[in-house]
Amino acid sequence: MFVTILIAPYAIAAMYVKMQIAATTVEIFAVLPEKPMVLPSIRIDENYPLSIFIFGLSCYNCTMILREPSLRPGWYPRQKELIDEFLAKFTNNSENIAVVAPHAGWYYSGSTAAKAVSSLDRAADTVAVIGGHLSRGMPILIAPEEGVKTPLGIMEIDRELAEKFISGEFSGDAFGKQISYKPDSYQDNTVEVLLPMVHYFFPNAKLLWLRFPADISSFDAGKLLAKTAAAMGRRLVVVASTDLTHYGDNYGFCSKGFGKPALDWVKNVNDAGFINAVLDGDPALVLKKAENDQSACSAGAVLGAMGFVSKGEIANKVCGAKLLEYSNSADVAEDEIPSSFVGYAAISLA
Repeated sequence: MFVTILIAPYAIAAMYVKMQIAATTVEIFAVLPEKPMVLPSIRIDENYPLSIFIFGLSCYNCTMILREPSLRPGWYPRQKELIDEFLAKFTNNSENIAVVAPHAGWYYSGSTAAKAVSSLDRAADTVAVIGGHLSRGMPILIAPEEGVKTPLGIMEIDRELAEKFISGEFSGDAFGKQISYKPDSYQDNTVEVLLPMVHYFFPNAKLLWLRFPADISSFDAGKLLAKTAAAMGRRLVVVASTDLTHYGDNYGFCSKGFGKPALDWVKNVNDAGFINAVLDGDPALVLKKAENDQSACSAGAVLGAMGFVSKGEIANKVCGAKLLEYSNSADVAEDEIPSSFVGYAAISLA
């Protein structure tokens, strides 16, 4: 694809051109020069889109590959005003360095997620959102782009931290030379649905987009993340994204029947068992509960955050976790208890 751009003075205050190729956006920003100028035809490679910034008479050819939203409308508000209105009431700043937050649509779990994200240390340089939906043995997934688009604008990805992390430069004995990873090119809600919140509470921070598998190795990956951030002087905070028990016909999990007895069991037994394992700080028990009880869909994210707060100082135990809020999608049902529902928790880890 080729494009020729004519920039004339005084016609408009500035020019913004956007071209979309596949799921990646090519953005061209121009601030008008004093005299007309024509940029030569520019080839835009579909695999390596580019951005051109023109300030005065200078032209800087700068690559800026952005990750577009992939979730359908309805998961979270797409208008800045609605996001501001939803999140304005969450004023808590407990300076936590890691939290667990749910990742369902905001209508169901948004308040619980916001309670977790808003409690993080607002002075952070970078926010790592660790998602999941990955089974045991899979590699870590990491966003390959340089920024993400949210309804609040563009949030830059901390590529330097990402590259140091995956290189294993500060791994010590945790992984050897390099961790197993691949680019996250998939559509998934576990990270994206939290990004407008992260962008709202951390407007000047960079982002680290990760997904960890439900494997005990994710605990070590969290330790490596902490070591890497510390070695680089990064003030990093972590959001571990997971929902809890998915119960009912929609999920093929109806072992306790339906109605109030089933809901009470999910809340007070199955979800409570996973939450208590997190509060006890035992990563092996967290993984066991998630797998055996089907009580968490993204246990690897939680293990990663637990490893991050351990900082490698405690081999198999993490202390200091606190439940901030528990909720369930059935809570928003207007009348009878629905046949299918999902549990959510906001937990501060440190």
